[in-house]
Amino acid sequence: MFDHIKEDIAIVFQRDPAARTHWEILTTYPGVHALLMHRVAHWLWLRRLFWLARFSSHIARWLTGIEIHPGATIGHRVFIDHGMGVVIGETAVIGNDCTLYHGVTLGGTSWHKGKRHPTLENGVVIGAGAKVLGPIIIGAGAKIGSNAVVVKDVPANATAIGIPARILQEDISAQKESAKNISFTAYAVIDDHDKFNHEAMSKALQALMERSATQDIKLAEMTVQLQLLRNDTQADSKLASAFDVKPSTKKKTDKK
Repeated sequence: MFDHIKEDIAIVFQRDPAARTHWEILTTYPGVHALLMHRVAHWLWLRRLFWLARFSSHIARWLTGIEIHPGATIGHRVFIDHGMGVVIGETAVIGNDCTLYHGVTLGGTSWHKGKRHPTLENGVVIGAGAKVLGPIIIGAGAKIGSNAVVVKDVPANATAIGIPARILQEDISAQKESAKNISFTAYAVIDDHDKFNHEAMSKALQALMERSATQDIKLAEMTVQLQLLRNDTQADSKLASAFDVKPSTKKKTDKK
């Protein structure tokens, strides 16, 4: 238990620049409190003390604003930042070194018993407000953007954004190489200095800029062609005026 507490405090220092002292973290971070109380509730759950486990998690929810079912399995060095509104279902599994921000839901899509909540492998980061639903697997090192709704598996080291979430298409080998160099990215936002990973908005803007540049080139070509056509028309008009070419208006008369 004490080893878990030390890990919980140490990981906050690594992932939250606002953290100042051990005492501050231990007394004012609801994510740390929720995890401590969950371990007690989970211990009771495994010993089939179901009501007492649920009551313990209910008290934790009331105190922290974070709802973790006592049946959920949570690994080491998990960080829940801010935490308000986080919901973690009964059969959810969270690996080591994962990070969840406020408003995250690890929920189910079925009323049937059995595995119905997500599994997060090691090193997953889930941005604020994201919903990960169903018995899906989020691969190690994957990042889920804020407010995304994920209903399908996400490969390791991939980035998923949008509603429903889609995978940003990037070179997998480049992702794996960059993942070794990036220890943590807050809110699942990628480091701007990493040439292999860019924020989704930057990619969209880049595509729009390229399309705009292509259209500008086409418009310039059309303008040149129209100008040439106009010059040809003016030249033909001047040539016709020089020879005084006029249509004949004299009517032909039949010879009697």
